[in-house]
Amino acid sequence: MFFSIKIKSWIRLQTLITSIFLITILGSSKKLDLEEEIDLESDMNMGDLDDDELSLDEGLSGSQVLQSTSKRVRMIFSVMASPNRIDILRILNSKGPLTYSELKSLAGFKSKKESGKFAYHLRKLLRQSLVALNKSERRYTITNLGKLVLSLARQIEERSIIESGKMYVRTSHSSIEEFNSQKIIQSLVREGSLPLELAQKITEEVENRIYKYQTAYLTGSLIRELVNSVLLEHGHEEYRHKLARVGLPIFEVQEMVSNAENIENGVEGLLFKTGRIVFAEHLLTSTLPKDIADAHLSGDLHITNPGLWSILPDTIFINVKALIEDGIDLKGKYLNVCRIPPVKTLNNLSSALSMIIALISKEASQEVVMDDLILLLSKYSKDLPELERKLVDTFTASSITIGYSKMPTVVSFRIPLGAEQKIVKTVLSAYKTYAKLTPLPKIGLVIDYEKGKIVDVSQTLSEIIILGGKVIFAKQKTSQKGVTHPKDTTPVLHLGSLSINLPRLAFESNKDETYFRARLALLIKPALDSMALRKKSISNLIRLGVSPILSANTQYIQHSTVSLVINLVGLQNAVYGILGFKKNNEGQGILYKVIETAVDIASKKGKNLGIDIIVSMTESEGTERFIALDGEKYGKNSVQQITNTETYSQGIILDIDTLTGLTGKSPEITECNKIGKILNGGLLIQITIPKHTKADEIKKVIEKGAAITSSFKPVMQVPICGNCGSKDEKLEDKCPACKSTYIL
Repeated sequence: MFFSIKIKSWIRLQTLITSIFLITILGSSKKLDLEEEIDLESDMNMGDLDDDELSLDEGLSGSQVLQSTSKRVRMIFSVMASPNRIDILRILNSKGPLTYSELKSLAGFKSKKESGKFAYHLRKLLRQSLVALNKSERRYTITNLGKLVLSLARQIEERSIIESGKMYVRTSHSSIEEFNSQKIIQSLVREGSLPLELAQKITEEVENRIYKYQTAYLTGSLIRELVNSVLLEHGHEEYRHKLARVGLPIFEVQEMVSNAENIENGVEGLLFKTGRIVFAEHLLTSTLPKDIADAHLSGDLHITNPGLWSILPDTIFINVKALIEDGIDLKGKYLNVCRIPPVKTLNNLSSALSMIIALISKEASQEVVMDDLILLLSKYSKDLPELERKLVDTFTASSITIGYSKMPTVVSFRIPLGAEQKIVKTVLSAYKTYAKLTPLPKIGLVIDYEKGKIVDVSQTLSEIIILGGKVIFAKQKTSQKGVTHPKDTTPVLHLGSLSINLPRLAFESNKDETYFRARLALLIKPALDSMALRKKSISNLIRLGVSPILSANTQYIQHSTVSLVINLVGLQNAVYGILGFKKNNEGQGILYKVIETAVDIASKKGKNLGIDIIVSMTESEGTERFIALDGEKYGKNSVQQITNTETYSQGIILDIDTLTGLTGKSPEITECNKIGKILNGGLLIQITIPKHTKADEIKKVIEKGAAITSSFKPVMQVPICGNCGSKDEKLEDKCPACKSTYIL
């Protein structure tokens, strides 16, 4: 059976040979000084050399050019006749530059007896200018001529396979190789853990099908498809699962490229999106237990950013003062980034802080919360105007790094109002300028009002909110999403991104509150087992230096300060809408019991696993997906009856009008405070503010919220021109600056 491949013509090979002629003619013919060119020491044995190597003339007349060229080409082909010398070129092409000892070892010449043989082969390559020596570094590299010859050798090899009538395979490492069924057997045993006898049987059937189909050419992916098909037909789904290829169909790749204008962050965003899809598929098919993967796909729970789930933590709480003052050791990572020494001046501080923000934001998928910024800045209080200018530069410079999704990783600074007031006000003023300059700020503020007076800064903060600044208020360490940091230690990593669909559990409980809570408990336990696997994966990657700042500059590895976070979505919809309880004392009691059940199960599971586990009620990207899937399963009318919005309840939402009439003893506030105390992971209380609300009104909201709650987040939609980035209260249907109708 003959297989063929289309190549343009032998002109390509002729062109390559002609190139060899030209390069050889133009190249230097100077005889080599062996003592300078190669560090052979006692390895070199001149008696081993061919006579024709030593007979090259240094000077050539015009009549001798053709003859000399022919001779040089013959010598090059003679040199390439040895598999050992081809291997040396291949090693240098893929792994060079290399020292003499490194190259010798990689080429397989490890014994002292083989030293002379290796020296002989290396010298032949050097004399024909296929390999060069960097004398200052004592390292060998492949030359351009060497690369050309290597490419030619590979094409001749591939062509010989084709012309011989043998089966050939286009491999995943960009080469054509002769088909070898033993490689399939080896792959089945190594990757799929098949018994040898079964692997041989499967391979035999795959080989028969290859001959039967008479395909024009084979590829590694096609062979894998055939293998997996045979495995399924024989009932070996568990083995097929291990051997499945993750990736994208050609059509999806083409569609992604065709619609590249919708991709954030340009080429980097395009490449990242592709990788994220691959890792998400790997998570759902190979990493997660099948029951949890099925629960996610069916809508019982939702995993946010599945492509990053096993790679990065969601939120990091870290002390910026300790990082800055000690200097940053990147342990060989980010070699294109300047080293960060201990800070001694304000200029040093500005550059170091912006660099740290940019680098640490790559080590979390959602948010980094930095503490002790005010303490760090206190030593520079003599020149507050200059400090403010440097902070603006820092914030703006650090915001140019790419994010992992349309919602980039937020870096928030915790600002305790009880700290030095002039520094606090300087930071807020700098942030206000940054928010004005930046259409979508990547920097956020966590305002800790446990101490200090909120009225002293409420005006500035209201103006920041109008500009689209990211601000949350809390009497404890918390993230922008309202997830708390219950311990004093830093750093702390939060692994969350897992939300439970409470309305789904309520729909399936037949309005039985006890059964509803039992189903909740049964779902939480395996979910936490999966998150424990996630902790192990992320911890291992940090240990390997994938997150260099966490790995090299914190005590994370020693202290293993990790918290797993379970998020409850749609609690009010489940209890009041589906289970049928009214918003009275009885209904509130059931609400509290559901939360207590989740916290109790999580705490017990945490003790068994030896991991801190907390339960939160905050926003989730999965709520719209939950509604869509529940609508398909139980009917859209059933879902519409329990919610007036396109999402299930996420934490607690209050509008500005409602808040105005509330006191600390109002039922709504009592419920918020009660839930906040039961939850050990935080409650997000959002106060919605309509567009075009004036600063004075927002100031009142801030002061009122601080007076009656322990945490809250003002949420205001700020119109932004998607074309020029302008932020103006006059933005409606058209931007007054550039006339664009693209309004965000």
